[in-house]
Amino acid sequence: MNRLTGKVSSIDECIEILQGTPEIMSQVTHWHTIPGREAKYADFPAGLHPKIREALQHKGISRLYTHQAEAFAEAAHGRHVVAVTPTASGKTLCYNLPVLQTVMTDDSTRALYLFPTKALAQDQVAELQELAEMMEADIKTHTYDGDTPPTVRQAVRNAGHIVVTNPDMLHSAILPHHTKWVKLFENLKFIVIDEVHAYRGVFGSHVANVIRRLKRICRFYGSSPQFICASATIDNPQEHAERLIGEKVSLIDNNGAPSGDKHLVFYNPPVVNRQLGIRKSSVLETRKIAAMLLKQGIQTIVFARSRVRVELLLTYLQELVTKELGTKSIRGYRGGYLPKLRREIERGLRNGEIRGVVSTNALELGIDIGQLQACVLNGYPGSIASVWQQSGRAGRRQESSITFLVASSNPLDQYIIQNPEYLLGRSPERALIHPDNLLILIDHIKCAAYELTFEEGEQFGGESLQEILEFLTEEQVLHRVQNRWYWMDQSFPAHNISLRSAAQENFIIIDLTNGSRVIGEVDRFSAPTLIHEEAIYIHEGVQFQVEKLDYEEKKAYVREVNVDYFTDANMAVQLKVLHADKEAAGPGHSRFYGEVTVNAKPTIFKKIKLRTHENIGSGPIHLPEEELHTSAYWFSFNEEVTERWGANDLQFALLGLANVLVHLAPLHLMCDPLDIRVVPKVKAVHNKRPTVFFYDRYPGGIGLSERLYDLHAVLLEEAKRLLNSCSCLSGCPACVGPIEEVGLLGKGHALELLTHLEAAR
Repeated sequence: MNRLTGKVSSIDECIEILQGTPEIMSQVTHWHTIPGREAKYADFPAGLHPKIREALQHKGISRLYTHQAEAFAEAAHGRHVVAVTPTASGKTLCYNLPVLQTVMTDDSTRALYLFPTKALAQDQVAELQELAEMMEADIKTHTYDGDTPPTVRQAVRNAGHIVVTNPDMLHSAILPHHTKWVKLFENLKFIVIDEVHAYRGVFGSHVANVIRRLKRICRFYGSSPQFICASATIDNPQEHAERLIGEKVSLIDNNGAPSGDKHLVFYNPPVVNRQLGIRKSSVLETRKIAAMLLKQGIQTIVFARSRVRVELLLTYLQELVTKELGTKSIRGYRGGYLPKLRREIERGLRNGEIRGVVSTNALELGIDIGQLQACVLNGYPGSIASVWQQSGRAGRRQESSITFLVASSNPLDQYIIQNPEYLLGRSPERALIHPDNLLILIDHIKCAAYELTFEEGEQFGGESLQEILEFLTEEQVLHRVQNRWYWMDQSFPAHNISLRSAAQENFIIIDLTNGSRVIGEVDRFSAPTLIHEEAIYIHEGVQFQVEKLDYEEKKAYVREVNVDYFTDANMAVQLKVLHADKEAAGPGHSRFYGEVTVNAKPTIFKKIKLRTHENIGSGPIHLPEEELHTSAYWFSFNEEVTERWGANDLQFALLGLANVLVHLAPLHLMCDPLDIRVVPKVKAVHNKRPTVFFYDRYPGGIGLSERLYDLHAVLLEEAKRLLNSCSCLSGCPACVGPIEEVGLLGKGHALELLTHLEAAR
């Protein structure tokens, strides 16, 4: 250690200090070390173009990693490929080498690169241009996204060897205008899809349909491109890639990249009230660990689950380490930041000017931020795959790295932190998509019909189209002439179809403090709880109060303030059953699966004091409700089970049981906890019985609640085990929820309800 600065000379020295700190080690439930590994190399392929070989050697690369060489060989044989290796293992060369090789031997070659975000796309263009310069080759690589100026767009369409874009632009700006891209589609040899694991759920289901449309247009122009995909570690990479592109693929998973020792530390905040089972705030413990690492000179990334937590942690850390490091050395990073600010932060991390960053999962993807030394996760990020992705952002090639997983009080976090073997012993989750969800499918058939006429007998992703085409003809969207269907609507379909949740309907945040400037944006579904009037919106550690929310114009006007609290909003949810598709009776209850409509309306917001997290006030929210038509699973108790209970006790019991179940569901569903929602009702509108509802948070549903219906018995068994093993007396945040929410007997009542359901198994 440097005696003058108090900073350690290496990450290994820092790890030794942490292991000798009782304050840290007393809260560690498990310390897991993954030994480092040596690189596995392969010689350059015999047929590799001399200029590519020279450019790689100029970059200090004298041999390829085994997975890079294998990907090149498979691509050279004309096979579709998916390369699956951890973060920072050189996946980029798996697709750049085959593409550059073909461009160098045939100048008419065109390639289309797809990345889930603009930041990733811009990263790749910079890397490709650098390689092309070293090769002294005229390989034109262009980004084509919403920021591309109109004057540049025509040049990209006519002369781009490699067009780098995202699925949203492909969907709304390239495919509908394919006649302007004739040169690209006639000569398209490669389609590269990076970060394949990011295409899951609704987004992935949409993207699978966009790729069906892309392949249809390629066939029209006489091309049959080869797909090269890259993914972080998931359980089913080959199956997922095949479902996404509709083709058989070769799996490359022989990772040859080196790594240092990786330490994964499971950390449970100390109990501050044993009787109530209350633990110290995970935000405050995350702050303590991150500050300790930063003060010792360790470049650190902190991941938090929500925007609010990112801004809280950023504020706290800037207060703690400003004197040692300076305000600008600790930055926040999240989706609502404007692109220019995000690029500035990425640059600062790469060149070392920024020593710490607090991020949502926006930095989980492979954006080039260099390799940091430590990672702190504020709460379980919702999937095993995300744990490994986020911890993979730390660890320079041969250096050790450390990741702290700091548990929050919710039941899922407590389950993981007390059962580390669950995370360590299981493979990461399966990436699930449902491209044939009828709502999604019809949307893309409309887009495909606009792009090219449908002919009788034509298929779309293996689905017979006759019924859907006839339905769209009845709706006067299509017009049939003999055996062809033509687009006849006045509208342009892709413009109104978002691949992501409400992407076209973001609210922009306008700061009125000094003049008028846009400082960020928030998606439509988050707006009612984050930027209602009087909300405190935190941006880059600075607090702003929302003075006015113009809901129609989708604008929030804010002004800088200096207050010692933040805000948190409540939603009132009404649920109406439309019909049940499945039903099963058990002793004391029945379970169902079917369609519902959900009406959600924000009601009140709470003011929560910084640092102590006390509730110091509240206020009403006046905003319209949102309606969602989706699928749900629910179970209702028979009258004999609950007749002797008062309405209050029953409300507490149902709420407690719902709190446990909704946190455990993602373990079995393998989805993000925010994808599924729970609503307990003492008297459900449709049957007047006490009922617990789970619904998919997406229009039409994506199969989550149906899976829960099938897992009903397993879910209840897991809930009972968690309640029996929790050390609190009456209920706590780690099981049914705090006493003020579920009452003094909430835990006992929830267990009693579960006992009545046991016979169902």
